[in-house]
Amino acid sequence: MNTDQAFDFLKDAGLSEDLCMQTVRRWLREKKIKFDGKLGLQQPAGYILQDTDQAIHLLEDAGISASMGIQVVQRWLYEGKIQKVGKGKQLADYLSNVKNPKQLLSRPSDQDKLIRELKAKIKVQDDHIKELEELHKTSMKSLTQLRNKLQKQIINLELEKNDLQSETRKVLKENIELRSELLYLKEKLSKGKREPEKVHFTASAQTLDHRKKLGLSKNASEKEVLSRYKKLLLMTHPDHGGNPLVFNYVKADYDEFKNGF
Repeated sequence: MNTDQAFDFLKDAGLSEDLCMQTVRRWLREKKIKFDGKLGLQQPAGYILQDTDQAIHLLEDAGISASMGIQVVQRWLYEGKIQKVGKGKQLADYLSNVKNPKQLLSRPSDQDKLIRELKAKIKVQDDHIKELEELHKTSMKSLTQLRNKLQKQIINLELEKNDLQSETRKVLKENIELRSELLYLKEKLSKGKREPEKVHFTASAQTLDHRKKLGLSKNASEKEVLSRYKKLLLMTHPDHGGNPLVFNYVKADYDEFKNGF
């Protein structure tokens, strides 16, 4: 124990500042404490005693009565300023002048009761805080799982959206191509050209002519030519709201191309 701790110790036990200073100087001379601090002129440094025997010995040496000293020891022990209960070597002599030492030792002070009540409340609050922390952890875990699930759903929806956009562009492109073919056929009919079946070409010229009329490249395969004719036949069929003349014209070209190979 240093001088600051000793001064705080004695003052907390009920001694005046003058008596505290005198006792601290005496203990310092007797080497019961070591010098460290400014003898109570700064903030209390706090103290921890080894056991109740040491506390009683110091209180008795400082001239503090047993009736007051025992209550101080009980309070310090409860507050954790004394590490453990001693073997009782100093207690018998210290209580020799007390009429009913058992009653003195067992009687709790009002301050002790208040401390116990406060500690009980703190424990309840600590338990409540722990429950809230567990609830927070569980809620965060659930929210994290839900967020991950939603992120996966968003990714899947984005992929589906991209697929639909790609399919839409493909359908629009085919629609534009078919409309261009219809316009080409209608323009050719309006100019009064002779019937397709009366026109005779060589196989090579005929194939190139069909590809050109359908808007395909000259390197398009026979399968692509037939597929394009089938789409035109479906669009121009009278049952589907098409023009019978246009349908017959396309049908004649289709038959001509199909029979030529």
